[in-house]
Amino acid sequence: AAFVALFAVDAPFPAVVFVAGVIGWFGKHGAAIAGEPDAPASWRASAATALLWSGLWAAPLVGLSLWLGSGHAMVALGSFFARLAAVSFGGAYAAMSYVAQAAVATHGWLQPPEMLDGLGLAETTPGPLVLVFEFVGGLAGSRIAGPWSPSGGAALGMALVVWVTFAPSFLWIFALAPHLDRLTRRPALAGALAAITAAVVGVMAYLAAWFALHVLVARVIATRVGPLRLWVPQGDFDWAAGGLTVAALVLLTRARLSLGTVLALGAAGGLLVRFLNND
Repeated sequence: AAFVALFAVDAPFPAVVFVAGVIGWFGKHGAAIAGEPDAPASWRASAATALLWSGLWAAPLVGLSLWLGSGHAMVALGSFFARLAAVSFGGAYAAMSYVAQAAVATHGWLQPPEMLDGLGLAETTPGPLVLVFEFVGGLAGSRIAGPWSPSGGAALGMALVVWVTFAPSFLWIFALAPHLDRLTRRPALAGALAAITAAVVGVMAYLAAWFALHVLVARVIATRVGPLRLWVPQGDFDWAAGGLTVAALVLLTRARLSLGTVLALGAAGGLLVRFLNND
């Protein structure tokens, strides 16, 4: 259902996660932790911690709003990633589906091939989430007009995106970790988390489908038919990309080569295809 909502209906990622959580909360299908919980922690101390980190989280956006105005595009860039940090569930690949949708289709910060380049860059090194977000922030920042050069805008965009994305992690950890043992023993919350986990599988399937369409076909456009969004391929099928995709799948599932080896072979294959095409 999460895959269909994102791929065919263009539902917002936060709404999909929220609805899944509500269904799990009332369905209570999660497995609560048994045993005696830890001693209750102080909610007053947690509230003070949350207030401190909320201020640190918002400080760059407040400063930029005072400097450039609340309607400036750089403020909009930081605000989007700040909202993403508050509602993202499911790890890097789930969050990247939301970023790809917003950065390309909603805000027009990047073109689909550039988003694919960002994913390729991220997959060559550990830490795909921070690299893709920095990549998006850097490209978007370099194209936002302001009292800076393109390189200065890129640096500001990258720094802003990294801060507003990862500062909330400290907020959640320091404020909620002392209470997590007791919270996870509630059947309703366990059910909500189980349902969100299931929805995230569909979210990652949407990410795979979105990237596959834009890798294997020269151009893809989205058209509306009532409430549905249909993806219409434009141009020829990229047989070289398709061959590399199938080869990578076989090497991972049948030959059981390591991910690093498959990535290296895929990069070599891409260079060979480019060399042959240039000839």
